Amino acid sequence: MTTLLALGFSPRKNGNSDLLLKAFIDGAKEAGAEVETVYPRRIKIHACLECGGCDEAGVCVLQDGMEALYPSLIEAERVVVASPVFFFGVPSQAKALVDRCQALWSRTRLFPELKKPRGRGFFIGVGGSKGKNVFTGTDLCVQYFFDAIGLPKGMGQLVYSRVEAKGSIREHPTALAEAREAGRLFMN
Repeated sequence: MTTLLALGFSPRKNGNSDLLLKAFIDGAKEAGAEVETVYPRRIKIHACLECGGCDEAGVCVLQDGMEALYPSLIEAERVVVASPVFFFGVPSQAKALVDRCQALWSRTRLFPELKKPRGRGFFIGVGGSKGKNVFTGTDLCVQYFFDAIGLPKGMGQLVYSRVEAKGSIREHPTALAEAREAGRLFMN
């Protein structure tokens, strides 16, 4: 059975990206996935201090909720990130998680034998803006996050712009069905 680590980056519970993530997870479960779901909004995660501690041993020196999350980030065969766009980036709680993965990048730089090919990533984005570049920042952030946790370059994605009010993704004619199908296909 393939494991899916599902990361809900929204600080808003049951918002649009949460609804899309749930649909994606439903599809993944239909395909036989075992799913671990993590919401940074529920975890105490300190911001990276750029202290250099992880440069020495590949382990973050801060002790908080990330300690329990690191093993999942290292071992997950598939990872999906669902995030709203906040000023062309991911929300601050999620950005703290991403930044703290510097320790995992340092780990594979210090111990190249630990870098083993595995899995892949998927990004689900929701933005309220009408701008053509609304997902550029989040796309890059998530791509480099996947690289830091050891997933290969390239990722699947679904993105929806002009979706802002809580729950309004339900009004999109195909979004939830697309997310469910993407989850099912992602696990194959």
